[in-house]
Amino acid sequence: MLQTRFTKLVGVQHPIVQGGMQWVGRAELVAAVANAGALGFITALTQPTPEDLTKEIARCRDLTDKPFGVNLTILPAIKPPPYAEYRAAIIESGIKVVETAGNKPQEHVDEFKKHGVKVVHKCTSVRHALSAERMGVDAISIDGFECAGHPGEDDTPGLILIPAAADKIKIPMIASGGFADGRGLVAALALGAEGINMGTRFMATKESPIHQLIKEKIVANDERETELIFRTMRNTSRVAKNAVSTKVVAMEKEGAKFEDIRELVAGARGKMVYATGNSDEGIWSAGQVQGLIQDIPSCAELVSRIVREAEAIIRSRLEGMIVQPQREAAE
Repeated sequence: MLQTRFTKLVGVQHPIVQGGMQWVGRAELVAAVANAGALGFITALTQPTPEDLTKEIARCRDLTDKPFGVNLTILPAIKPPPYAEYRAAIIESGIKVVETAGNKPQEHVDEFKKHGVKVVHKCTSVRHALSAERMGVDAISIDGFECAGHPGEDDTPGLILIPAAADKIKIPMIASGGFADGRGLVAALALGAEGINMGTRFMATKESPIHQLIKEKIVANDERETELIFRTMRNTSRVAKNAVSTKVVAMEKEGAKFEDIRELVAGARGKMVYATGNSDEGIWSAGQVQGLIQDIPSCAELVSRIVREAEAIIRSRLEGMIVQPQREAAE
């Protein structure tokens, strides 16, 4: 068993996290992750209202007695969701760990801390991680350029970002973006992280609440099957490469503004991808890690495999490389 500061902080068996994913982070997936000994997060804004979130948390509790959390992502919006009401639903439901992401979460951090909730803040740069640490969060999830969703605007891959952050951050940190197996977990630990956060890998599991055809598409795709949209708007998002995302990138190159592509990138269309199995229906998130995903296991199989692989790499492969130098024969 691999124990780290992070597993002790949040009270789980394995240093593996299933982070928030819009339309995907639902009770059936989160409970399966929790039952596997890892930490799953329900995505708050997937639920249409705070009342629906309360019901989803209760549904998850019916499926597991292990710890799980809720993700609350704070992003700029023309009509912002009622964040304070979602936050209240999380606190009143007795959730003990929250993943925040997006804009400065100070007001949310203060309120969560007041009620004894541990806060893991997801960020894409060392400076934002240090800022979150000053705000009083309990842990950082540092997100490299390889990730699905929002990688920030610095384009710093995990191989640099994780150790750069580990050098400066004192609180526990987990690594996000590009993780799918035991090799990744060992690498993250070696680079200074206390665990890994996976999104795309958990999408391709038996309990993931998305269409089977999309799971199979993730398995079939390689590491080149993503696009970076909204680059020209400095709101970069890594999504699966398909007819829609390719069109959006082409339109951006020709100077398109958000209004010109609004219909193409509508969240409702992305939601339909997961419902219908038509991967060209709209924009949907996937990371470069698709190139490392070869099957659709249960969450229990996936988590135990990753831990088993990691322990074997540490015990056998790495330890076997340490050779005691032979003493020079006395002349």
